[in-house]
Amino acid sequence: MADADTAPAPTSGQPGTPAKRSEPRDTLVFLLKLAIIVFVFRSFVFSPFSIPSESMLPRLLIGDYLFISKWNYGYSRHSLPWSVPLIPGRIFGRLPARGDVVVFKAPPSARQDYIKRVIGLPGDTIQMRGGQVILNGTPVPKVRVGDFTLPLSANYDAQRCGAEYQDSDAGGRPICRYRQYRETLPGGRSYRVLDRGQTIADDTGVFTVPAGRVFLMGDNRDNSEDSRFPAMEGGGIGMVPLENLEGKAVVSFWSTDGSAQWLLPWTWVSAARWSRIGEGF
Repeated sequence: MADADTAPAPTSGQPGTPAKRSEPRDTLVFLLKLAIIVFVFRSFVFSPFSIPSESMLPRLLIGDYLFISKWNYGYSRHSLPWSVPLIPGRIFGRLPARGDVVVFKAPPSARQDYIKRVIGLPGDTIQMRGGQVILNGTPVPKVRVGDFTLPLSANYDAQRCGAEYQDSDAGGRPICRYRQYRETLPGGRSYRVLDRGQTIADDTGVFTVPAGRVFLMGDNRDNSEDSRFPAMEGGGIGMVPLENLEGKAVVSFWSTDGSAQWLLPWTWVSAARWSRIGEGF
């Protein structure tokens, strides 16, 4: 007879037996939760963006990486990664301010992310005369300042610079040199723009910004396909719908001149443009 104080050990499946944990399942659940958190954070709080072109020189260089805040102008499907159509129209919508640097889905296809500066709001009239912005009939002040210089690098080579703008610094290193101006919008927002000389975009007709849209321009005025040009795939963007806005540029968190090699970690340090990291807008 069994000892009365001795109970048989519980077997699998009996009450009180802890369920057997599945390591692969736990890992999958963790990764799913992490993906949801990242999706929500990127959609509604902050999202990273890298600068692919020179259209926003001198403020942004190719190889700059920045964070954009997602709540400033409301939310639409373009706020979500891959423009997942989960948000109808635009919710909590607000107008940007003139001078804001914004990331948006570029018309007409709304497939590519662009970054430009807000110049005109709904109801504004805009014209270019001799390279100067005329906003609501009043010239926007544009004052010549010192030249903008940029060292030639893997991200910005001699071909991008253009032969007529190549120069060298005091140490004999090759640089690119452009004429630079300070532009000041009504309300006091001030920023630098580049003007290489007379182009077809320096003199335009009068644009009237319709309701629900904004007029955007690049700071590199002679090398920016923006609202001065009709919306065309790989070209101009026309007037940009407010629901295409994804967020507002807030801070640069990394910058590289493009000379780094993935297999040579020490080049990551030498390629970094440390002075640009942490710059706000």
